[in-house]
Amino acid sequence: MGSAYTPGLTVSAHTTITKTRRLPLAGQVLVAVGDAVQPSTVVARAQLPGMMQTVKVAAQLGVEPADVPAALLAGIGDSVERGQLLAQTKGFLGLFKSDCKSSATGTIEIISPVSGNVGVRESPTPIEITAYIPGIVTEVMPGEGVVIEARGAFIQGIFGIGGERRAPLLPVSPRPDSLLTEADITPEMAGKVIIGGANISGAALKKAAEVGITGIVVGGIVDKDLVEYLGYDIGVAITGHENIPLTLVITEGFGTIAMADRTFTLLNGLAGREASLSGATQIRAGVIRPEIIVADAPGTAVAAVSVTTDGEAAFSLGVGTAIRIIREPYFGKLATVSALPQPLVRIGSGAEVRVLEATLNENGASVTVPRANVEIVAG
Repeated sequence: MGSAYTPGLTVSAHTTITKTRRLPLAGQVLVAVGDAVQPSTVVARAQLPGMMQTVKVAAQLGVEPADVPAALLAGIGDSVERGQLLAQTKGFLGLFKSDCKSSATGTIEIISPVSGNVGVRESPTPIEITAYIPGIVTEVMPGEGVVIEARGAFIQGIFGIGGERRAPLLPVSPRPDSLLTEADITPEMAGKVIIGGANISGAALKKAAEVGITGIVVGGIVDKDLVEYLGYDIGVAITGHENIPLTLVITEGFGTIAMADRTFTLLNGLAGREASLSGATQIRAGVIRPEIIVADAPGTAVAAVSVTTDGEAAFSLGVGTAIRIIREPYFGKLATVSALPQPLVRIGSGAEVRVLEATLNENGASVTVPRANVEIVAG
């Protein structure tokens, strides 16, 4: 027996969920330890400084840079509007004056006697971080953010696209190996997170976006369908910031792959419950998984959903263990361990690592991959 460095995706009907909500820059935390929060509660706020716009005053007035301060009609710290008269020369006997108008709305921050330019800082953009899930604030990081804890169901996927969203779960596919087609998508599904089976077609994905579906959870998707929907080829290193109207979570991998029975049963058992989901994926350092969270409201005790499969997976790796490969060139492929060689093997990067031999489920091909590049499939 050996060890899997990545034990597998979490699929739990009732567990403790901890989410860190952190600002991208220093700001203000708006809640305290012990506060109960809802998904829409703003827990922290910051101001993203506006862009600095340069107004070439000396060039526009036709004067020397050193003469600019005397021609200015506003000083450092003053607010100006786009098109507002910013500077003016006195002219000759009140005639032949030259004007310079501000090209931006903001606050004057720089007056350079060397270049004769004036820097106008545009208004800051407010950034707010919400709680994302209902829970209790257990830690405050001053100026940065908070940690929120909740109890509920937690399901991780292997790959996703789209940002954080929240909506009720709506099962659509009757079986975990069912295909989600364009005919299955109806206008009544708008504002819902729909649960499919083994695959969603490209046409169904486009229609889902058109009717206003909030999120989709399926076992797999054909990569060309995803590329056609996005309009560009997407990498698997970092996702979650795509400019799309829905969030897609893939639980098993690329292709047509039946959703794991445990995952399908759990999601269907949560029908109608409000879910928080995110398609953000990062498979390198600091791994981030796409997720579906159905958290209980703070102070309530909601019964756990019954899942009619075996308990949590044993995280031991041996011959016959079902695995999923999480690195290219076999990313998302399901396989079965066929051998665990003990000697270290030198790979393309030059590093010497422990590997395993596996048989791919889709075609029976035998492959050799580093053990750190696989995870055990639960359920």
